[in-house]
Amino acid sequence: MTVNEFPFDVITEQEYDRLRALYEPLTESMRRLIDAGIRTGVDDSAIGEARAAIDSATETLERVRRDTTSTLRHAGTGRPLAWANPAVGLRNAIAPPMRIEHEGENGRCWAEFTLGAAYEGPPGLVHGGVCALVLDHLLGEAASDGLTKPLFTGTITLRYLRGTPLGPVRAEAFIERTEGIKTYARGYLGDADGWTVEADGVFIRPAWARDAG
Repeated sequence: MTVNEFPFDVITEQEYDRLRALYEPLTESMRRLIDAGIRTGVDDSAIGEARAAIDSATETLERVRRDTTSTLRHAGTGRPLAWANPAVGLRNAIAPPMRIEHEGENGRCWAEFTLGAAYEGPPGLVHGGVCALVLDHLLGEAASDGLTKPLFTGTITLRYLRGTPLGPVRAEAFIERTEGIKTYARGYLGDADGWTVEADGVFIRPAWARDAG
């Protein structure tokens, strides 16, 4: 397999901006709905009304339904734009609302965002698996130069230093070193009081990418 054999559709910056302006508010509305569904205390009648309204909206969206989701590549940056990605998918309401920034050397990147009730594990704390999802993706972003290089997670090791409270968090990652086909990345997740989780990952260039040079 070569890079060109991946099912990417190239998209212009203008078209990406148009689609983002269209779909991002929809995704935010669905995130709000998920949070409301978890926290609501309305009576039985209101629950019935809400369910009918949700079913009606769902039927509207299902009028045109694609069997698969396509992965887009930005024509200007070369970055893939996976709408359905569970970590950063613009059209996936279960994805944490994180917008990743890239800066500096060693692939350094970071994101500041809020994890609400939909990501709860122990009472008041973020589920450990959600912490792992965030850090796996962010380390991959760093190791692959913003997902522009073909690298896949080989191993990831996490140390949970303390519980991560629900609410505003910051995550960051950077490359420690590269040895042949392996890139070693390190990252952190935390709140205003400091880091709560630290992670080390090894990302491997797949065989088909090595053969392609």
